[in-house]
Amino acid sequence: MHHTIDIKKKLTLSDIKNILGKNLKLKLSDNAVKEINKCRNYLDKKLKKQKEPIYGINTGFGSLCNVEIPTDQIEKLQENLVMSHACGMGEEVPAEIVRLMLLLKIQAFAYGKSACHIDTVERLVFLYNNNIFPVVYQLGSLGASGDLSPLAHMSLPLLGKGEVYYLGVKQETEKVYKQLKLSPLKLKSKEGLALLNGTQFMSSYGVHCLLRAERLNEIADTTACVSLEAFDGRIEPFKNHLHTIRPHAGQISTSKFVRDTLKDSALIERKKEHVQDPYSFRCIPQVHGATKDTVNYVKSVFETEINSVTDNPTVFPEEDEILSGGNFHGQPLALALDFLCIALAELGSISERRTYQLIAGLRGLPPFLVANPGLNSGFMIPQYTAASIVSQNKQLCTPASVDSIVSSNGQEDHVSMGANAATKCFQVVSNLERIIAIELMNASQALEFRRPLKSSAKIEKFVKKFRTTIPFIKEDKIMYQEMEAALQFVKKTNVD
Repeated sequence: MHHTIDIKKKLTLSDIKNILGKNLKLKLSDNAVKEINKCRNYLDKKLKKQKEPIYGINTGFGSLCNVEIPTDQIEKLQENLVMSHACGMGEEVPAEIVRLMLLLKIQAFAYGKSACHIDTVERLVFLYNNNIFPVVYQLGSLGASGDLSPLAHMSLPLLGKGEVYYLGVKQETEKVYKQLKLSPLKLKSKEGLALLNGTQFMSSYGVHCLLRAERLNEIADTTACVSLEAFDGRIEPFKNHLHTIRPHAGQISTSKFVRDTLKDSALIERKKEHVQDPYSFRCIPQVHGATKDTVNYVKSVFETEINSVTDNPTVFPEEDEILSGGNFHGQPLALALDFLCIALAELGSISERRTYQLIAGLRGLPPFLVANPGLNSGFMIPQYTAASIVSQNKQLCTPASVDSIVSSNGQEDHVSMGANAATKCFQVVSNLERIIAIELMNASQALEFRRPLKSSAKIEKFVKKFRTTIPFIKEDKIMYQEMEAALQFVKKTNVD
């Protein structure tokens, strides 16, 4: 099965989720091929007629923009550009994000404003469809002039250079090409710059984080419901008319989710001895809901970005113009990613507070959720771990987007640092999964002390599924293995 790159149809996060989930191959639509060819042909003809230099096509780059390049060296210029800009360091970018980088770069080229040759775009499609993923490094992009360094690493294999993962093994591109009987490409004018300019590193991290965040919103809500039941919480803070007088969309949807999830629960309906719950329970709709609203806003930013042309210069055959602008600047993404970091960190922060309330020996629950505390430490230390991770997330929420360092001899004097915002957002999402896993461990353990009373059918089914992975803990055991199993449950289990 294929997904057709069709520039007349907007690419959505839902489309990407479907492409990834079904492992669909990519195919260029006829209209995409037409636009790519039209733009390339226009540039070739323009270069034959125009004597004045055009930035990045027959000039140097960055602060070297006024250095003219002879016609017979234009192809060498593009090769040099890719090689010299592959300056990434640090950890490797996960394969699932490199895969997105290829997808989003192909999507951007399909609009026919980048003057790439059809062979170059088709080679990117080939790499994607055959799970040949370039080795890319996390550090090196300033998030303006595009993601130069990571995109250079992504582009090296087009030249037969660099390293790739193929058949799950990291190896030299040259070796893979010999095996597959492929020849390296010779980049034409503008192509190297088109490949390196663009926001596909930031965009891919953002799309990946958003897809995980949408899923985490649901499992965080469900886990909060288990905690509410285990803590013997009240349902009144979730009644609809309380939220219609402050009608934030996320708040309303969260309160409805809790009501629907706990419908017909014997625990929630029983008479309560306390008149009010702590904020971490009572304010679930307001806090979880605000995160949902933030995710939706950030999603709108990224859905605009992945349907955009973000390299430079941009070629307009119809207008007979080649414009050098700033569509590569990652400021919209940097701001949105910083916002997403904050929203997801807050989801973890309130989760850890519920965990703390559950182990505190309140409302008839034993201290640290074991029957014989003292001899057993029970769930004392998983809360420490959650607190540590929450604290790290707070530190990661320091905004990257307010920073800028001058580069390229002052030509690139304001940058977004969106790539740093992207990589730390990835870490915040991963940390959030760990925090929710710890809450779910505690909440499921605490729920057992409410027996024989039962929660709703939905919660009982969810907890039963969790119990096939993590049994009730009667006395102390090695906990990190249980915590890892809970994490895998949170990452892989769908809420029915």
